[in-house]
Amino acid sequence: MSIVKVKVGEVILGDGVIKVQSMTKTPTSDVSGVLAEIEELKKEGCEIVRVGIPSEKEVYNFKKIVEKSTLPVVADIHFNYEIAIKAMEYGAQKIRINPGNLGGEEKFKKVLEVAKYYDVPVRIGVNAGSISLDILERNNYNFAEAMVESALKWVRFAEREKFYNIVVSVKHSDVHETVKAYRLLSGVIPYPLHVGITEAGPPPEGIYKSVIGIGSLLIDGIGDTIRVSLTGSSVEEVRVAYQILESLGLRLRHIQIISCPMCARKRVDVEKLVNEFRDKIRRSNLENIPLKVAIMGCEVNGPGEARQADIGIAPGLKYSLLFKKGKIIKKVPNDKAIDFLIEEIKKWKN
Repeated sequence: MSIVKVKVGEVILGDGVIKVQSMTKTPTSDVSGVLAEIEELKKEGCEIVRVGIPSEKEVYNFKKIVEKSTLPVVADIHFNYEIAIKAMEYGAQKIRINPGNLGGEEKFKKVLEVAKYYDVPVRIGVNAGSISLDILERNNYNFAEAMVESALKWVRFAEREKFYNIVVSVKHSDVHETVKAYRLLSGVIPYPLHVGITEAGPPPEGIYKSVIGIGSLLIDGIGDTIRVSLTGSSVEEVRVAYQILESLGLRLRHIQIISCPMCARKRVDVEKLVNEFRDKIRRSNLENIPLKVAIMGCEVNGPGEARQADIGIAPGLKYSLLFKKGKIIKKVPNDKAIDFLIEEIKKWKN
């Protein structure tokens, strides 16, 4: 995790809690549509939202979005440094720029001056398409090393300008290149890292790439905020991001199901039980409890193997063992096991 802390609105990056963000996919010209998308993202748990400003005529629409957004808004800008400046004047709580396509150091310097004046953090985002040819050639077209050199070039420039309100990303569509780049970068700068696999593709392929890439880095302790980039719903991006965090035990927000894969030892249809459980917790509004719940298939995979679960059931021939933290608390009929499990979860909630 980073040493420097950066504030995006009221959200802090670098405080040890991985923050989840996404980017709106509604055209910025459709202000009400963007705001509706932001509300859906917020309901799913998104904490920071990025909005693209593709041209100067969209800047005023961006201003309207910032004024009414219930999430901190990041302005995403490419090529035109004047749009970045105007976005900050209009209330952007962070800007994402790629200094390599802004048109040179002087234009980047002007962006930093305004960012310093308004106390707006700047994400220096480098990807494969923005690396200068000389840096690529110097690194023999090894993209991970080239992205890191490029990012460091702009970070050091910002530091010479006495600007330290920085977030950095070095994304590639290739998982190996991305992971390698972040590992190289993480040890040499103190700033928060925005982690993700860019252009990961559609689900499910994009989900697999994101889980492997982002998950690998988070296991290494690298990353302060994540964005899953999918060709699809922004809400799905947030959902996948939390699934990654919950799988790693970094942020538990929902019930996490631990269930066996089933084998010849199974006493019951575990898949059917899991589906019944999911349906009942959904209808009972119990999904948003940070619990690990085990639904096992037999005594072998019962309280022993599921000891890490907060609560769970392990069916036998006629009766199921209901257990908490590995200790058996009840023996209940198989056909009522899910109901007993739900009742115990309700007590936990209360």
